[in-house]
Amino acid sequence: MSETLIRTLEPTTPDEVLEAVAEAAAGKRRIEVVGGGTKRGVGKVERPDLVLSLAALDAVLDYAPEELVLTARPGVKLKDLEKLVASEGQMLAFEPPRLAKLLGAKGEPTLGGALAANLSGPRRVRAGAARDHLLGFAAVSGRGEAFKAGGKVVKNVTGYDIAKLMTGSWGTLAVMTEVTIKVLPKPKTEATVLIFGLEDRRAVEAMARALNAPVEVSGAAHLPVAIAARAPLKAEMAVTALRLEGFDASVAARIETLGQALKDFGRCDVLHAKLSRDFWAQVREVEVFQKDPRPLWRVSVPPASGWRIGEALSGEVVYDWGGGLVWALSEDAAAVRTAARAAGGHASLWRGEAPLAAFEPLDGALAALTARVKAAFDPHGILNPGRLGA
Repeated sequence: MSETLIRTLEPTTPDEVLEAVAEAAAGKRRIEVVGGGTKRGVGKVERPDLVLSLAALDAVLDYAPEELVLTARPGVKLKDLEKLVASEGQMLAFEPPRLAKLLGAKGEPTLGGALAANLSGPRRVRAGAARDHLLGFAAVSGRGEAFKAGGKVVKNVTGYDIAKLMTGSWGTLAVMTEVTIKVLPKPKTEATVLIFGLEDRRAVEAMARALNAPVEVSGAAHLPVAIAARAPLKAEMAVTALRLEGFDASVAARIETLGQALKDFGRCDVLHAKLSRDFWAQVREVEVFQKDPRPLWRVSVPPASGWRIGEALSGEVVYDWGGGLVWALSEDAAAVRTAARAAGGHASLWRGEAPLAAFEPLDGALAALTARVKAAFDPHGILNPGRLGA
């Protein structure tokens, strides 16, 4: 079916979502579920019969700053949500990236999209992933049935943690209509300790030492020399960065402690406050690769093995999460997948075309388990079919 003929539904209530999905399920019609549409090109949906846009489900339903809990519809824009919680001195601690410019997309990223893709920024090394901040949700399964899971309190564990199952499912299991997340107090200030000139393997060692030191590092990234030389940083050497957040006196004391812990790696410099925030925004949005047209890969590996990706791909990489997240430029899909597997991880294609599926196919017991979960929530495969390659 031509894309121009595909009908787009824009429900404004959960009941309208239920009606739309139930009708599609009855007719086994395929649905492409979208929020802001900024990640629509990642793992493209196969031949949808209709598009279900959640953009109009954009209300904040409840916000209790004193309880550190917020409930909203999935279409709420991240920028609006972050402005709201900042007015109460709070933040979305998983620091969700936008990535719209990186992906060449229009529209505004939404809370539902960030959770569906389990997107977390540099603070993941300290605060955990997006899935760790989703307390509960309401949704409509591919069977056309409404259900709820989790709750509106931080401690609410009964049976399977379905909330964590939804994050990272890319809308292939259910359509979320309401989400409850936890928020955290925003740090009073921040600073970033910089080390220059380290090779990738040595940088990963430095980041590991920093993350294991008693200083509460909340960001650990490395830009190899060829990448650091690009805009916007335009540095003359490789840059290894370690973020510290909190009260002024605490941050100052921890800078000293961290400097001592890393003295074997060379002299440290410090970025304070706004310069630090600007730097981590650049890391979070992978700004250094925004104007490069080559295929872009997101590689997840054990942090200690992250350097192997840069070694295999000639350093065309950016390391985040202490080496556990590697953004890589490469037109050789097979080489990327081989390097990821050799390092004990996996790779997904986020921008560009490749002869392989965007998401690496599962195999063995994990593939069988995933198929059973999919069958339980969406037996006819109507929700975002093909998005994850199966």
